[in-house]
Amino acid sequence: MAGRPDLRDTAARPPLVRELLLVVGLLLVYKVGRQLATGHTVEAFANAHRVWGAERTLRLPGESAVQTALLHSDTLVRLANTYYATVHFPATAAFLIWLYLRRPVHYMWARRVLALVTAAALAGHLIFPLAPPRLLAESGLLDTGQVYGPSVYGAHPATDAMANQFAAMPSLHFGWALMVAIGLIAATRSRWRRLWLLHPLLTLTVIVGTANHYWLDSVVAAGLLGIALAVVRAPRRTATSALRDQEHGRARVPAQDRPELVGAGR
Repeated sequence: MAGRPDLRDTAARPPLVRELLLVVGLLLVYKVGRQLATGHTVEAFANAHRVWGAERTLRLPGESAVQTALLHSDTLVRLANTYYATVHFPATAAFLIWLYLRRPVHYMWARRVLALVTAAALAGHLIFPLAPPRLLAESGLLDTGQVYGPSVYGAHPATDAMANQFAAMPSLHFGWALMVAIGLIAATRSRWRRLWLLHPLLTLTVIVGTANHYWLDSVVAAGLLGIALAVVRAPRRTATSALRDQEHGRARVPAQDRPELVGAGR
């Protein structure tokens, strides 16, 4: 992700204090909003049965196949639990910080997209409370966080004061991870930049394998992200970034293969 920041990007960088207050404010609103959705236990489990039945009707692969693969190794399942508990917020924060410092125009775009997706997800949590598959006996899935650790949730969802366990639909773990990958692919020019897609792929494996989300949670999150990307216009490449790419391209061409300028050396 190395490279000089564009001059136009630097001029477009928003005030740091304003951005910090805005991002922190949005997170607080989201946290408070999620807590407002707690307590709908009967509705959350009724919706869980609906989602589970819909997945079987659609013939989606069973979440149990992913979990079974993780359970072959205690170390692997603990790593998955740790990834679920620790990567979500730090990875997104690091993504936004890097964009703010190196690609401010892309930062503004990514921040707006993430804000739209998060707002839509909050509405989804309020309208459609959903118990995750680890709490649904019908799924036959294990709550790997409680059994192997670490877990970010309390043992009893109805009395969990730290988190709303009935906010499975849509999955912001997956939605944010996918936006991180898309944003870095758009903001960088490395030939390896598409490897960032491994982040949402790994996140999807983790959230399903730990039974914290259904497949449909991620499908809905991807759909919301697609709508947000269609609404928020992506930044255009600047003349500076195009020139930088040309310079990188020339640097990869051997000197003897470069065309000579007419009259050079005279």
